[in-house]
Amino acid sequence: MIRLFVLLLAVAALSSCSQSKTETDASVATAKPNSFGASFAEENVLSVTQMKQAMAGQDSLQATVTAEVVQSCQSKGCWMDVKLEDGSTMKVTFRDYGFFLPVEDLAGKTVVFTGIAKQEVISVDDQRHFAEDAGKSAAEVQAINAPKDELRFVADGVILK
Repeated sequence: MIRLFVLLLAVAALSSCSQSKTETDASVATAKPNSFGASFAEENVLSVTQMKQAMAGQDSLQATVTAEVVQSCQSKGCWMDVKLEDGSTMKVTFRDYGFFLPVEDLAGKTVVFTGIAKQEVISVDDQRHFAEDAGKSAAEVQAINAPKDELRFVADGVILK
């Protein structure tokens, strides 16, 4: 009787494992390649110019934006800089370090991202940290000596095009 119970328990355990593996495989298969973080629909997508215009007079803006990557974190893939219309850049970070982009040169690639744009004062320490992640020289890092007011974006999801 004990052998029968152990055998049934083993069969149930194996059946449970194979079922959860199938469910896991199905969810991975339906995930979009080149999609990171929360999934989102590419609807009402703004250019960076349109986003800046929509932010006029506001502290923050929930938006889905498309832009060209100028550079990205080569250390962990935890941020990217995208090109603004005036040639400057906007730093895009990922909510709560919840996801990362591939650690490769993404410069020149188009991305679509969704989240919140906001105007922020960036501390010297944070600026230096990002400069180190970007591979700047020690002299370039040490030359950063004042806080900087800039447009930032905290993304919930990113799609690489």
